[in-house]
Amino acid sequence: MNNPKTVLVTGANRGIGLEVCKQLAELGFKVFLTARNVHAGEHAVAKLKSNGHDIHFIELDVSKEESIKTASQKFSQVDVGLNVLVNNAAILIDDTNIFNANTELLIKSLNTNTFGPVNVINNFLKFMNKGCRIINVSSGAGLISNMISYAPLYSISKAALNAVTKQFASVLAGKKIAVNSVDPGWVKTDMGGRGAPRPLSKGVETIVWLASEAPIDLTGKFPKDKREVEW
Repeated sequence: MNNPKTVLVTGANRGIGLEVCKQLAELGFKVFLTARNVHAGEHAVAKLKSNGHDIHFIELDVSKEESIKTASQKFSQVDVGLNVLVNNAAILIDDTNIFNANTELLIKSLNTNTFGPVNVINNFLKFMNKGCRIINVSSGAGLISNMISYAPLYSISKAALNAVTKQFASVLAGKKIAVNSVDPGWVKTDMGGRGAPRPLSKGVETIVWLASEAPIDLTGKFPKDKREVEW
C-alpha cells in the first residue's frame, strides 16, 4: 500500500481550515491540523478522528517565530514528508478607513497574515520535494486590481501575501514545488460572518482541488473557483 499524502494546515481548528482538513482527510490524506489554541485544536482533531480519519494536532501560532520552529521540530519527529502546506491562519482586526489606520494593528495584521506564512514556509520547506504544493489562503480584498476601502489593514496584508506567493513561486519553480494564493470568496465563517453569501463547502473547493488534483505546473497564480484571477 502506498503511503498517504500529507498535508499541514495552519489556523485549522474552525472555519475554512477545519473544513479543508476534513475534506482532505476524506480523500485519504494524513492530516496535521495546527492551531494556536491547544484546547480548540485538540477538540477539532478528536471530532475528526471519531470519523476514522488519520489526523494529528500540532500547536502552532504563526505570529510567533519560536512557535513555528517548535512546530517544525515536532513535525520532523513524525518522520514523513510534507506534500501540501496550507497557510490558512489569518486575522481581521480593523473596521476603520485608511485615514484612521492604527500602525500597531497594521503590524499585527502583517505579522499574522504575511510574515507568518513566510516563516512557516521557510521552516517547513525542508520537508517538501518535487511535486509538492504550497497554498496561501488569501482574499479578494488583497486584489490590487480591484481594491477598495474595505478593511485596509487586512487588505494590505493580503496583497502582501500575494506578493509572497509570487516570490516563492519564482524561486521554487526549479524545484517543481508549486506555490499559489487562493481567493475562497466571502464565506460563512466566524470571520466572514453570517451575512456571507458563500457556504463553507464552496469556499474550500479550490483549496482542496489544488491540494489533490490540480497540475503541479499551475504555480504563481491566484485562482478562485478553479479559475485564475487577475492580481
